[in-house]
Amino acid sequence: MRKVSLFIASSLDGYIAKPNDDLSFLKQVEKEGEDYGYAQFTETIDTLIIGRKTYDYVLREIGPSHYDNGQRDVYVITRTPKAKIGRTSFYTGSLVELVKELKSQKGKHIYCDGGAEVINELLKNDLIDELIISIVPVLLGHGTRLFKDGRPEQLLEFIKAETFDTGLVQLCYKRKR
Repeated sequence: MRKVSLFIASSLDGYIAKPNDDLSFLKQVEKEGEDYGYAQFTETIDTLIIGRKTYDYVLREIGPSHYDNGQRDVYVITRTPKAKIGRTSFYTGSLVELVKELKSQKGKHIYCDGGAEVINELLKNDLIDELIISIVPVLLGHGTRLFKDGRPEQLLEFIKAETFDTGLVQLCYKRKR
């Protein structure tokens, strides 16, 4: 069965965005030639699930080919119906049903890139199998929290930790079942 992996960056105090969905704090760990394992990770996936706000930000800042590179299916979780663009679908149905259906299909793994509502709905329904969290060395103080209250306790198994000269620390856990 396919697994769902969360691959995301967070501030040390647990925020994935500053107020107004501002991700500018991520720029402080940008370094030429360093992708923190992202390219290697994306070789293992063929499907991406992302919230609309995160999708819109990446579309504006990086461009549409960052997610829809012709090699994978992209599901943008949204409340507003929109026509499919390339391999990008704007999904308005049940996130839980979508993920269960995707996990039952053949293929590579599934990547969840946020946002917080999507992540927490998947956690609430025990649908995330692996968490790769890059901790950016900053305390933001407020913004969008990575983990919200109201989900069940879930045990994790430590896989590895990696440190980088930018101060970023990447933690990898898998769901202990």
